[in-house]
Amino acid sequence: MDRYDYIIIGAGSAGCVLANRLTEDGTKTVLLLEAGGKDNSLMIKMPAGVGGLINTKSAQNWGFWTEGEPNLDDRKLWWPRGKGWGGSSSINGMIYIRGHARDYDQWRQMGLGGWGYADVLPYFKRSESLEGGGDPWHGGEGPLKVSKASSPHPIYKATIEAGGQAGYPLTKDFNGFQQEGWGPYQLTIHDGERWSAARGYLHPVLSRSNLTALTGARTTKIVIENGRATGVEIQEEKGGRRVVHASAEVLLCAGAVQSPHILQLSGVGDPDDLTKHGIPVVHELKGVGANLQDHLDVCMSWECPQPITLYSLRKGLIKTLSVGLSYMLFKKGLGRQQFLESGAFLRSRPDLDRPDLQIHTVLAIMQDHGKVQVAKDGFTFHVCQLRPESRGKVSLKSADPMDDPAIFANYLATEEDRRALREGVKMMREVAKQPALAPYVCGEHAPGPAVQTDAEIDAWIRRTGETIYHPVGTCRMGVAGDAMAVVDSDCRVLGLQGLRVVDASVMPTLVGGNTNAPTIMIAEKISDAIRGKAFLPADDAPVYADSAQAA
Repeated sequence: MDRYDYIIIGAGSAGCVLANRLTEDGTKTVLLLEAGGKDNSLMIKMPAGVGGLINTKSAQNWGFWTEGEPNLDDRKLWWPRGKGWGGSSSINGMIYIRGHARDYDQWRQMGLGGWGYADVLPYFKRSESLEGGGDPWHGGEGPLKVSKASSPHPIYKATIEAGGQAGYPLTKDFNGFQQEGWGPYQLTIHDGERWSAARGYLHPVLSRSNLTALTGARTTKIVIENGRATGVEIQEEKGGRRVVHASAEVLLCAGAVQSPHILQLSGVGDPDDLTKHGIPVVHELKGVGANLQDHLDVCMSWECPQPITLYSLRKGLIKTLSVGLSYMLFKKGLGRQQFLESGAFLRSRPDLDRPDLQIHTVLAIMQDHGKVQVAKDGFTFHVCQLRPESRGKVSLKSADPMDDPAIFANYLATEEDRRALREGVKMMREVAKQPALAPYVCGEHAPGPAVQTDAEIDAWIRRTGETIYHPVGTCRMGVAGDAMAVVDSDCRVLGLQGLRVVDASVMPTLVGGNTNAPTIMIAEKISDAIRGKAFLPADDAPVYADSAQAA
């Protein structure tokens, strides 16, 4: 076939949701296009494979690099992005976080009706199947299986206790009544296996006769005729370029890096950017590729006097091989874990209305995304600033659709961004000094004792800061009159017919946490808009700790 009702570009988190929901009633034909392959690698299935998937450009990872970042010593930063079924949900750290409730209330206050916390909560719940069943904040019957942290490792417990000893709140559920504080993470892992969007949404429906899932098909441009998206030009691995046609809509779900890139290649964007690469302007939208936001992260690590962290648990070829063999043969052992099961959401100053720092605890000394193996036992606090003021952009390097886009994140462009991370470093040093962690700390590995003053901390952040993989905002939602908006509140591309963007790129602002769960929620909600179904009723019952209702 070369004609379908809907064409979905990208089989990542959002694309898998749409492929499932749009084929439910059997009346519409759907083509799901994916440049990568299927998700049949053991490294994807096994939670412990996450390190290898994130670190390396591969069949599962586009492996982008940013342009030189002026506030990070002009370094080019490694940007892993998922490739193949499941997209980044097939290579991520499997942490299930929605963000703070106020994040969505802020979207509503920006004029985006239907995107407040009460509006989106029903879609989070529809998508989720929480281990142990649903409750007022969680779903119990959705396609995305979510488990509760279960590792008995003492460092997880000790970090939470140390956070309390340092004077911070504790919480049992980052996605429930109270996000702020130290506690255990919820994970997209089920029975020791990664539960990606592909696993939850795509695999169960591959047998539907009205769904065609095509791998090895790279989108080179969207075909737009007389102000309407009518099809997609693709480059197939086995064959040349061809055009497939959409009778109803083209749904762009390629993510915050590639969705704006594909629009730009199609002649949709800022005329100044397009014309300098010889691309005819089909439709002017200056916001395409702008408003890029990402979570910058630094890794603070401490050496551990006990041989109980990943270095000793996997030291040597025999132990390393045994992890894989035990998992393959019996689905047991370390392969079932992703090694970051506790953390925190904290405020870097008391006057903030919600946490602006996120902490991930890792049972290893992390350096350069784990690419550098440190031969010591230890643990790491990933310290991440949640609400950057800095804005970057995604743009063209050339008119060749096979070239990577130019990514300029523009990290640490404001003093507030620098202050928040600097304060986060100081806060984690205080946590590491607490009695609960005393048995597990014998020295600070990074930044190290030589880094003490604000200037020294800032310089260390510039030398070592990295993405924690949460880019959003490059095709952001907006209201009438907003010159930089790309889509409306139903994710329809402004000024064009038959074209939507549905992925993390439409978020107007970053949420306070990992971005996979919110991306799935967005696709769930927009799947109803596409089908002309009424949105789920708002759920005002579950309040959150610092809401006016709770107060």
